Amino acid sequence: MDAFILQLLNGLDKGSAYALIALGLTLIFGTLGVVNFAHGALFMIGAFCSVTLSRILTLSYETVDETQKDFLGNPLVVKTPYVEKWFGPETGAAIIDWAVPLAILFAIPVMIFVGYVMERGLIKHFYKRPHADQILVTFGLAIVLQEVIKYFYGANPIPTPAPGAFTGSFDFGVLLGFDPNAIIYPYWRLVYFFFAGIVISAVFGFLQFTTFGMVVRAGMADRETVGLLGINIDKRFTIMFGIAAAVAGLAGVMYTPINSPNYHMGMDFLVLSFVVVVVGGMGSLPGAVLAGFMLGILESFASMNWIKDIVPGIDQIIIYLVAIIILLTRPRGLMGRKGVMED
Repeated sequence: MDAFILQLLNGLDKGSAYALIALGLTLIFGTLGVVNFAHGALFMIGAFCSVTLSRILTLSYETVDETQKDFLGNPLVVKTPYVEKWFGPETGAAIIDWAVPLAILFAIPVMIFVGYVMERGLIKHFYKRPHADQILVTFGLAIVLQEVIKYFYGANPIPTPAPGAFTGSFDFGVLLGFDPNAIIYPYWRLVYFFFAGIVISAVFGFLQFTTFGMVVRAGMADRETVGLLGINIDKRFTIMFGIAAAVAGLAGVMYTPINSPNYHMGMDFLVLSFVVVVVGGMGSLPGAVLAGFMLGILESFASMNWIKDIVPGIDQIIIYLVAIIILLTRPRGLMGRKGVMED
């Protein structure tokens, strides 16, 4: 039972990332009808927003400390971060320590701007083009963004630690009545799961309970009719593209302590996120979230050693096997609208 619960937690952790990325993908496809193969790159850019803020906060100036000597007897050169000079040693050190959560505030405007430029500068010219053209141009854009990140940040992963308060592990088993140390789980992975829940709830609440969101949902169902009512639905859809980019970026920001950012991390998640969207149903937001968590849990359980002993390599293909089975029996996905992907 303890192994079952641990794998369930691992699945929820993976599913959180899949669900957040797939949610943004589905927002774009549902509003604009665009198959955006650059969405994984948005996840990557969000992760590097965290890296960038960490580097900014650790910018330092040098001073000579006469009271300390190096091994040659010379006065020691000490580097002091500017934030410690401005806010004091304790506050400055706390700001640096909490760089990843603070990167949320930094990433939101950056990602909205990147999404706006991407949609207005490139993708809007492919609205009425075949999906194959959209895939080619957005995949090419993803490669360009990947190479830009590689040029400025290098090819090696960049460790970005979580705040010190969340670097340990939580004895989850004690809460459930197990022996101490039976189920140990990292604090930050639990934080990521709850953060994903907050973001997903915020997106659904925004679409469900605000006038803007209601108009967007109406436009997703019948774009022409909404336009005839005098509403500039194209402008609202552009804003939704920015919001979808922000969702992907926030997923990347908070994922950095779990997986050190590297230039190809967007591609690593891209294919999986599209499988999640197709399984959930193209254009279905609840389907994307459901499929994200479901496939994350299945992948986690498939990685158990005794299962891999029975079916070697099953953890690498389980998501695709499930996708094949679902699409053969229900082409529109779990919660897709009737007629979508069925003709």
